[in-house]
Amino acid sequence: MERKEKYEYLAGFGNHFESEALPDSLPKNQNTPQICPRGLYAEQLNGSAFTEPRGKNLRSWLYRIRPSAGHKRFTPVSNLPDATADFNNCLFDPGQYRWKPFPLPAEGENVDFVEGTKCLMGGGSPATKTGLAISIYTCNTSMKNKAFYSSDGDLLFVPQQGTLDIQTEMGFMEVRSGEIAVVPRGIRFSVAVEGPSRGYLLEVFDGHFELPDLGPIGANGLANPRDFLTPVAAYEDKDEEYTLITKYGGKLWAAVQNRSPFDVVSWHGNLVPFKYDLAHYCVINTVSYDHMDPSIFTVLTCKTGKPGVACADFVIFPPRWGVAERTFRPPYYHRNCMSEFMGLIRGQYEAKKEGFLPGGGSLHSIMTPHGPDRNTFEMASKEELVPKRIAENDLAFMFESTYVLSLTPFSQKKEFIDENYLDCWAGLEKHFKKD
Repeated sequence: MERKEKYEYLAGFGNHFESEALPDSLPKNQNTPQICPRGLYAEQLNGSAFTEPRGKNLRSWLYRIRPSAGHKRFTPVSNLPDATADFNNCLFDPGQYRWKPFPLPAEGENVDFVEGTKCLMGGGSPATKTGLAISIYTCNTSMKNKAFYSSDGDLLFVPQQGTLDIQTEMGFMEVRSGEIAVVPRGIRFSVAVEGPSRGYLLEVFDGHFELPDLGPIGANGLANPRDFLTPVAAYEDKDEEYTLITKYGGKLWAAVQNRSPFDVVSWHGNLVPFKYDLAHYCVINTVSYDHMDPSIFTVLTCKTGKPGVACADFVIFPPRWGVAERTFRPPYYHRNCMSEFMGLIRGQYEAKKEGFLPGGGSLHSIMTPHGPDRNTFEMASKEELVPKRIAENDLAFMFESTYVLSLTPFSQKKEFIDENYLDCWAGLEKHFKKD
């Protein structure tokens, strides 16, 4: 394998990068010379329409040993889990749901990333480029001579257990628990793991992930662009049979080719995979009173055409100081016009100390009430309001969306659902005083 040191990165978000695994393999001054350096082929990968405004236009030029077009016909895959894009025919249920930690592969099973990815819920449709899908992955085996890409949308990886070694057409990313990665629509990748691994996936059909606007926060805070890392070029010149799997219209399709799809020797552009360490997040919070809206914890957003309304926000609840005065500090009871899926990477969640476990999840649908459990309410109502560290060893996150989410058959399986979830609010007492 011809490649640089496996994990090297370029820093920044939204930049136009260039990278080459061999010197003098990038064309000079133009993208499509009559003959590319080192006998490479030029190939453009577009993540936006050609005529979108410059600030929204995403594309990369790949200079590869052979074009990606050389493969056999795609055929439907019947022995892998359905990616389920027909969310209109799934279960619409306004109830509060909580899932136990999704089981890892049993001893003796060999399950790779594609085989172990199961869709939990979603809304909209990739056919109209609107909406999203939320999935869980559980695997214990590396993908061998196999590559995957989504034709439907960008993929956000949130590892909960185990480290992902993601080989992409642009290079390698190592993504640990506590980090995230994004692979845009159309970019091929393969996932290697060492031992049992589990995590969450968010796929957006509307557009692309971007940093949220800061508004009155100003120029600094939240996720800083300099902390995002994009891999450097690394290529394989391997003439072996590879299987390409794509998710297209919510269904999985496979094609075979006689060489590695990771033969990109050099590239330049701004449609790139990237990773981010959540420990670098600069938290914004109150220093006087009241509990701020969770939007202040947004790491990445995928916008809709309506200003301020997200197809999906990726929100974290990281370690931070709580100093609010005269305030009920945990999340307030609320009903929301957005769907909220929560997952737990490690530790506990501040509003649900019991029952909400790493590797599981919860869903609070649009306009369905939710909030702290009874014990959290009682303790927070009586505690001394001194400066206090919150979530010191914990890390919870939320996928929030304007779309109504429906549950797939996989997420409806009884063995995964915590049937006692609603009991956490059953003991809330009446403290009303008329006089």
